[in-house]
Amino acid sequence: MSDRSSALDNKVELVRSSRYRNAPAAYRVKRGDTLYSIAWRYGLDYRELARANNIDQRFRINAGQTLYLKGPGTAAATVAPVLAASVKTEGESNVKQTAPPAVAPATQTEKIQPSTTIAHQKEPVSAPVASKDLIWQWPAKGKVISNYSDKGNVNKGINMEGQRGEPVYAAAAGKVVYAGSGLLGYGNLIIINHNQEYLSAYAHNSNILVKENENVNAGAKVAEIGNSGTTRTMLHFEIRKDGKPVNPLRYLPKR
Repeated sequence: MSDRSSALDNKVELVRSSRYRNAPAAYRVKRGDTLYSIAWRYGLDYRELARANNIDQRFRINAGQTLYLKGPGTAAATVAPVLAASVKTEGESNVKQTAPPAVAPATQTEKIQPSTTIAHQKEPVSAPVASKDLIWQWPAKGKVISNYSDKGNVNKGINMEGQRGEPVYAAAAGKVVYAGSGLLGYGNLIIINHNQEYLSAYAHNSNILVKENENVNAGAKVAEIGNSGTTRTMLHFEIRKDGKPVNPLRYLPKR
């Protein structure tokens, strides 16, 4: 391996492992945010976040609105993995704000440091697990080049090799709840809500082919592989259950 190749791999690892930070007590919604993207950034269940802020099931928020991330009923009352960045605003919401005064929100210009995350037990990758009638399929054709890891060099999903422009497929049927480039470290990102319990994410795309609120079938082409937000052309793929990262290899069919 050349010195240049080694340096490149090290840089990719740095991008991957420095993606998370601790959630603030409160967050001021920016233009481009959605409730889903904020919950994803801070490792929260979007349903808990909505309940804690009196947001109805349309899950709409306003730019300038303050969301409380560490109030009763939110998982951020403990340490949670995070991302500091601004993303898309989804509609409007009349939110009654009765919690304590907001603290200064994290911004994209702040220095990102590796967070101290709660250790999860390592999950075996033997047989796929049932996920409430969801039928999962691989989101790309390339081989896995970096596995899920919740310790050491943390990787909240898997990285798959690919060439720029190759297709990215929806891993299961669902609704696109985020499509944009506002989450630092993910580049051009798509988040799909499958059945409220499970969401999946597709990062570093060169081209996004779907829009927010669009319904997609399993296997639908939703993006094209790229290197946005990273130093290597690849797909970063995540599955989250109730807001928490899980090992995608436990859900995807064996190859």
